[in-house]
Amino acid sequence: MASVSAPSQTAPSPTAALQRGIVKMVLSGCAIIVRGQPRGGPPPERQINLSNIRAGAMARRAAQGQPDTKDTPDEPWAFQAREFLRKKLIGKEVCFTVEIKTALGREYGMVYLGKDTTGENIADSLVNEGLATVRREGIRGNNPDQARLCELEDQAKASKKGMWSEGGGTHTIRDMKYTIENPRNFVDSLHQKPINAIIEHVRDGSVVRALLLPDHYLVTVMLSGVKCPTFKREADGTESPEPFAAEAKFFTESRLLQRDVQIILESCPNQIILGTILHPNGNITELLLKEGFARCVDWSMAVYTQGAEKLRAAERSAKERKVRIWKDYVAPTANLDQKDRQFVAKVMQVVNADAMVVKLNSGEYKTIHLSSIRPPRIEGEEKNKDKDKRFRPLYDIPYMFEAREFLRKKLIGKKVNVTVDYIRAATGPGESTPAFSERTCATVTIGGINIAEALVSKGLATVIRYRQDDDQRSSHYDELLAAEARAIKNGKGLHSKKEVPIHRVADISGETQKAKQFLPFLQRAGRSEAVVEYVFSGSRLKLYMPKETCLITFLLAGIECPRSSRNMPGGMQVAEPFSDEAMLFTKELVLQREVEVEVESMDKAGNFIGWLHIEGLNLSVALVENALSKVHFTAERSAYYKTLVSAEEGCRQRKEKVWANYEEKPVEEVVHVTEEKERVANYRAVYVTEICDTLHFYTQDVETGGQLESLMETMRAEIASQPPVEGSYAPRRGDYCIAKFADGEWYRARVEKVESPAKVHVFYIDYGNREVVPSTRLAAIPPAFSTRNLPAQATEYAFAFIQIPQDEDARADVVDCIVKDIQNTQCLLNVEYQGPTCPLVTIQFGDTKDDVGLGLVKEGLVMVDVRKEKHLQKMVTEYLNSQESAKSARLNIWRYGDFRADDADEFGYRR
Repeated sequence: MASVSAPSQTAPSPTAALQRGIVKMVLSGCAIIVRGQPRGGPPPERQINLSNIRAGAMARRAAQGQPDTKDTPDEPWAFQAREFLRKKLIGKEVCFTVEIKTALGREYGMVYLGKDTTGENIADSLVNEGLATVRREGIRGNNPDQARLCELEDQAKASKKGMWSEGGGTHTIRDMKYTIENPRNFVDSLHQKPINAIIEHVRDGSVVRALLLPDHYLVTVMLSGVKCPTFKREADGTESPEPFAAEAKFFTESRLLQRDVQIILESCPNQIILGTILHPNGNITELLLKEGFARCVDWSMAVYTQGAEKLRAAERSAKERKVRIWKDYVAPTANLDQKDRQFVAKVMQVVNADAMVVKLNSGEYKTIHLSSIRPPRIEGEEKNKDKDKRFRPLYDIPYMFEAREFLRKKLIGKKVNVTVDYIRAATGPGESTPAFSERTCATVTIGGINIAEALVSKGLATVIRYRQDDDQRSSHYDELLAAEARAIKNGKGLHSKKEVPIHRVADISGETQKAKQFLPFLQRAGRSEAVVEYVFSGSRLKLYMPKETCLITFLLAGIECPRSSRNMPGGMQVAEPFSDEAMLFTKELVLQREVEVEVESMDKAGNFIGWLHIEGLNLSVALVENALSKVHFTAERSAYYKTLVSAEEGCRQRKEKVWANYEEKPVEEVVHVTEEKERVANYRAVYVTEICDTLHFYTQDVETGGQLESLMETMRAEIASQPPVEGSYAPRRGDYCIAKFADGEWYRARVEKVESPAKVHVFYIDYGNREVVPSTRLAAIPPAFSTRNLPAQATEYAFAFIQIPQDEDARADVVDCIVKDIQNTQCLLNVEYQGPTCPLVTIQFGDTKDDVGLGLVKEGLVMVDVRKEKHLQKMVTEYLNSQESAKSARLNIWRYGDFRADDADEFGYRR
């Protein structure tokens, strides 16, 4: 600032009023700016020039854009005078009198340190130190102030103080440096060490001009990590402040302007020097954020050396208190209850590299997306390549499989802490973007580890960049950015220069030929490791075989699980009762877990059938134990049959879930019979429906006949109203279905063998007869009429105490006789003992009560099977006596005598 002096034409005011203020800035050794107290905004301020003295002019930079002008250096002792006043006055209260005011509005007066004129006279102090000269041309002899100044100046001269010292003062002129040739090298050379500085100017709350000491570089410094509201320059040259820009500027000015500080110069992107200003009273960056004068900025936050988390915490505090620029702030999770904002949940499924399904304590399932990260994806031209090829994102997108596996191994089945950061609203489809449903985005931690940060640090995900005003981001966004920077520096994952890993995974689901070739290999392998990729239903899974790098469809052996709803050519197949529960049970137990499988066989569709074990638990057994499946007859030949039957028996007794409508049949009496000392005759009425060539026969209980008739009537009515689409059903061995019999009516049946679509062997479960039909005469059984609602009504039996002749003609005679006597008639039946495949019984005619089997013996059509049990000896004796009578009379098979003698054993007879 150039020295100033009062013009002679303006007279001093006779009585100058004493005024007070706080020194905001020292312009030079003889000019200061004084401000008032702030009230609802920045306070008024005025420049006061010291009367009667002159100090050297400060250095001034040449006007920009005017090449003719040159930089003006300091006058000798000008900087020392300014520094003398700066250290004495900045931020202090002073009182002053305005003695002269020029026509241009410039004010001259006396300034005292303190609240009244008893304080130190600033002009006196400057002159006394030899830092200013007295303006003697206008001195009047009667002015004691002027006289005192002249006296002090004389004393300073005599003492050779300041400018009166020898040497002329050239050593006091600063070598000012207004530009730095290579700012980045300059900043790097300082190695982020604090350097002393004076803040010379505050442009806005977060941008200052600083004089770096001791080399006198004058640099513009932007605060790292933050941005305050600014003053925008309009087209007409005027400046319009953004909301709170003036307040933010005053906040920084009142604390830093012309204060001694230390600055850490942290970075220099695009010629902009970023730094942090350290003051004994605190860090201005944090204070600006805490008071709501600034917001965090991501691009410069990364270089902030004093702890980015402190800045985020300060900003968060301002947002919560809704101060200043945050007065209208609404938190992304403001509408959520605390329990929905922060909770503990169990990870059930990893959907892809940034999302997972978790189970809350309430049992509810929720999809959580990791905040602020983006999973691996295909960019540019790769996106459009191989459009016709079957695209599998998990295996075909580079690093997607590694990212999913990282999350799966770390999280699946574990409890995690979830902190919801924001809810991303649903978006409609755009030109190049798909539609997204509403997403809950959260920070997920396990054992104190932020999963998103771990994923990013391994180069398995990238961090999303946001607009500066977009607050929907991770609460640990800076850690994510730092993790990504580390991953890029170390060339991890997506940032690696190495060749991208390729996963050649063969999907042989439904590929019958491939499955056939693969089957022997899996059978020989015994237990193989696998990962459950998908659960179609309680017993149908898709597995990834890591050693074999292939995907297979796997069906659980030994059980009959309720079927889920699915699309069929004839329309949607309705889900069977408890199918959803079974699927959920299987999902919770095995989905995305590492399991072991034993492959036994495969079906005609190329699906493998076998046993699945997880941590020593057999999934088939677990489903049966939880009453979510029944034991299938194919389990009889397996090593797990006894365990399955035992588990099923308990559920059946308790009538749980799939057994809820089970009605126990009185067949247990067979077990008791063998223990009885006397034979118990407990005959019950049955209806004989079918007689086989082996002399086995099928009956229906007369008691439950009414239920069957009602079920058949209802079923046929439903089929008539909604006829099945011909050929829509694909039969599989063991399936229950409905079949159209020769009479044109539909009956319940079970598929026993599939030779071809034209030859399907079926067994009618309510009548006992068998038939070979084309698949066009079969359809899916409606769930309401399945065996869960009414068990199969046809029960297989064989005659007790009877041995059938091996001769085909003789056997045909017996069958003809039985068919003529009892088929389609009501009889009485008593179980005598248990055979290898079915109970053996005696059967009586319904009217005469005569024993049918005994009648066959008497007529010489069959032989007696001699039983050793004591309680049966009476019956056996009666049968043997009748056989002797038939022999004596040479009836039928005995017409040539006792053919069982001599070598008859070779013909299959025994005595």
